Amino acid sequence: MPNYKVPLKDLMFLFDDVFDMQTLYKQVEGGDQATPDMIEAIFTEGAKFSENELAPLYQSGDEGCSWDDGVVTTPAGFKAAYDKYIEAGWTSLTGSEKMGGQQLPSSVGLAVTEMITSANWAWAMYPGLSEGAIATLEDHGTEEQKQTYLTKLISGVWSGTMCLTEPHCGTDLGQMKTKALPNDDGSYSVHGTKIFISAGEHDLTENIVHIVLAKLPDAPKGTKGLSLFIIPKFLPAEDGSAGERNGVKCGSIEHKMGIHGNGTAVLNFDGAKSFLIGEPHNGLNAMFTYMNVARIGTASQGVSAADRSYQGASAYARERLAMRSISGVKNPDGPADAIVEHPDVRRMLLTQRAIAEGGRAMVTYASQFADVYRGGKTQDAKAIAEGRLGFCTPILKGFITELGVEAANHGVQVFGGHGYIKEWGMEQILRDSRIATLYEGTTGIQALDLLGRKVLFDRFSQLNVFTGEMLSFARGCMPWNAAGKSKVVRQQAWKVAKLAIRWRLLALKLGAGAKKNPDSVGAGSVDFLMFSGYAYMAYMFARMSSIASLQLSQGIGDEKFLQEKLHTATFFFERLLPRADVHEKTVKADVASLMGMPTEYFDAS
Repeated sequence: MPNYKVPLKDLMFLFDDVFDMQTLYKQVEGGDQATPDMIEAIFTEGAKFSENELAPLYQSGDEGCSWDDGVVTTPAGFKAAYDKYIEAGWTSLTGSEKMGGQQLPSSVGLAVTEMITSANWAWAMYPGLSEGAIATLEDHGTEEQKQTYLTKLISGVWSGTMCLTEPHCGTDLGQMKTKALPNDDGSYSVHGTKIFISAGEHDLTENIVHIVLAKLPDAPKGTKGLSLFIIPKFLPAEDGSAGERNGVKCGSIEHKMGIHGNGTAVLNFDGAKSFLIGEPHNGLNAMFTYMNVARIGTASQGVSAADRSYQGASAYARERLAMRSISGVKNPDGPADAIVEHPDVRRMLLTQRAIAEGGRAMVTYASQFADVYRGGKTQDAKAIAEGRLGFCTPILKGFITELGVEAANHGVQVFGGHGYIKEWGMEQILRDSRIATLYEGTTGIQALDLLGRKVLFDRFSQLNVFTGEMLSFARGCMPWNAAGKSKVVRQQAWKVAKLAIRWRLLALKLGAGAKKNPDSVGAGSVDFLMFSGYAYMAYMFARMSSIASLQLSQGIGDEKFLQEKLHTATFFFERLLPRADVHEKTVKADVASLMGMPTEYFDAS
């Protein structure tokens, strides 16, 4: 597999030029220290760590973790890399300054997360899971809990997890059986089993802090009866160190399709001493803080899959010789032309590239709302940002992860038979990428969240805000306003305007259909999400085209980079965006074609 290189130019283009993050940072606590020079320095050092320390461990880490009577050992090199990671202060990047963090904006942390995930997906999950635990404690923990756990989590000396799923229930948390019984000292004893716990057991940190959903004895039925608890692997000693072993043990680790280097654990809680976070029976609301952080991070994993696979495939396509180009010989001194000269190979490479660049822009755009939600200077600003982020999150998570799998699949295909062979590393990217569409809520769950909670129940409020922004951008690119805008940019802006209107009308149609047949929501939700994703990505590419075109006209910036950006955008609009038309038609299809078949017909025996 070719060496991984962090796309620094693309990141700086997004932060400095497309989204002007410096203006945003004036509105958030800690933003004043995130100067252009500081961000460039952080990204440069993050790139060095990702490329030199993590990327070389990617393929060897696929050998997986080992389990021995509850003790999990990570692949060779993982612990040494983690020690260097915390020594350099990477885990404290966005943490609260009061708790030892650097309190930089979340957008900076998300960009670094993409780097380390692209370099080594399984390894990156260990510090990545801690981010959600930190966010939950920051928002819902008591002052004592923050002092006890946050400082350790932010420093990276301890790590965190999220424990929801049980053997008999996944997304349907109302079926949860894990119980929390009150103790005389104000703590609780938790009994139950959780499965699929990423980074649930490992040897990288001296303690692991589990954030666990469980039910109190007086809990009402359903999800309204869930409470949230802190359960440390080792109970904190008086001096703050990891002390007595708690009643939680790793029963086994899962044998998975991919991410073998991450210890995905079955955790048994046998009277584990725990501490309530927030109010009783209000755990799901507190857990959403964790889940929203995790879902944005998962979306960036789709970008990572696309970018890592593209880098491998593009390098191979330029070197691999096979047949002659149908438009004429391109390599007269060789026995054949490089496969990059064949149209179908270019189709796959440009698809990968468009997914990576478009997805990265989508995540960066939404990270602006994460910055204000977390560090806004007024409660009104935080509330507005929370609504904007909530609308973007299911689109990011569902759409980008699905396209990440597609991009990884193309990477295998570009290599042909070699892509199916383990030594090249391309099949590992595909296997790893598949999990992103599943954990933190499947694509179907994201689609129902988007259409049900974020569009219909919201009475189209956030959809109108987002599409209104699209229309405003498009108006600014029209001939009477388009100083310095090229014809191509105006054409793309016009398509963005039409997408905004179509998006609104599609939502209205689904809303009307739901009144007649509730199944129409479930039947059309995934296609609605995918349409939303293509519309969102089109808006991002149009914004990138606008800036690239302007800079070229002014003779500033890297000309080759800007021309590449315009070409990738043109490819997206002409060859990927038409997919939105199919999703729109499918949303409008008769529900009976899906739900009309009697249930007994699904018996395949």
